[in-house]
Amino acid sequence: MSIAQSVLPAAEERPVRRGLFARLLRRPSPVAGLVLLGAILAMAALADVAYPVDPLDMVGTPFLWPGADPDFPLGTDMMGRDIAAGIFHGARVSLLIGGVATLVSLVIGVGVGAIAGFFRGRADHALMHVTELFQTIPPFLFAIVIVAILQPTMTNVVLAIGLTSWPSLARLVRAEVLRLRDGEMVQASIVLGLSDARIILTHVLPNVLAPIVVSASIMVASAILTESSLAFLGLGDPNIVSWGSMVGAGREVLRTDWYVATVPGLAIVAAVLALNLLGDGLNDALDPRQNRR
Repeated sequence: MSIAQSVLPAAEERPVRRGLFARLLRRPSPVAGLVLLGAILAMAALADVAYPVDPLDMVGTPFLWPGADPDFPLGTDMMGRDIAAGIFHGARVSLLIGGVATLVSLVIGVGVGAIAGFFRGRADHALMHVTELFQTIPPFLFAIVIVAILQPTMTNVVLAIGLTSWPSLARLVRAEVLRLRDGEMVQASIVLGLSDARIILTHVLPNVLAPIVVSASIMVASAILTESSLAFLGLGDPNIVSWGSMVGAGREVLRTDWYVATVPGLAIVAAVLALNLLGDGLNDALDPRQNRR
């Protein structure tokens, strides 16, 4: 059997990616997730058009309940700030923080997992010890410490979330790479004299793409929740409006004017629900066992 023929069976291990969108539409849960996420993305994109003023500006009478004034459909908070404007502009900030923090985690987690799984030996031993060290510290407490030391700015919040969210992804990628490392495709590439970097980038990581994509969708949702929790504790950037900072501001009047915290809280729930539903749908759509049916 030739080297070219030995590589062919490995191609069957790759998830079937044709018609991904069509497979997502087969089930109602990912469709609902796409609709919710699309609405949130539209809010973020149209924030400057729908509400061109700064969401931190005091534009109305404080404590207007939702529906009390048509100019402020979601009411105003204790400072007279438009809650609807905060929801639209906060969607942009929350999604940006979630997306960039997830990107940081992906770079670290995929890099560590791929190197550990491919080279094994001392590299695997050392990198897994570092991963275990990060896992011994609760991620949220670690993020609080980082933000408290570096000051609560948007950049530092993103950095803190990204630096504390990668260990589980690194272990997942490592396990998948270890499975592929002794496969026929990788061994044939080694015989052909391809460099380690090329083998990892062109033959190993594409076959680990499915679990990475699913994990990324969940990580974005987790990052949004973490940012909201940090902002609720007063560790968010005071110069920007996010859903978490709005919830944090509303906690002071939770007993009397609960809508101030509830409205942005529902926005967070919708975003996290959308990303989790989409993640479940991607998991099924990228599963080769599901695609063979």
